[in-house]
Amino acid sequence: MEKYDYIEPYIAVDLDGTLSNNTGPNIPQFMIPGPVPAMVVRVKGWLAQGIKVKVFTARMSQNPDLWQKRIGDWTQCFVGTRLEATCIKDFGCIELWDDIAVGVAVNTGMPK
Repeated sequence: MEKYDYIEPYIAVDLDGTLSNNTGPNIPQFMIPGPVPAMVVRVKGWLAQGIKVKVFTARMSQNPDLWQKRIGDWTQCFVGTRLEATCIKDFGCIELWDDIAVGVAVNTGMPK
């Protein structure tokens, strides 16, 4: 796909530590913990405004079919709809919400 081909804009939301709470003790790596309520409310608000949301997670880098199903089941349960999951940022990504990302001022290399 060429850089300038149309890709539907979306907001990417990290799974672990942003949309799901990863502070519980001994959470098995194959499990997705319960939701972060404030983030679920935010995602539902974006969806109600017609904004596309994708779950952005490194889990999709290994066994993506399995994780797409598990994440879809999880978002159906807690968000009310199945969200697409990805581990790839493309030109449609207009925002990235993540617990470890550092925002950088455009063309400066300086953190916001």
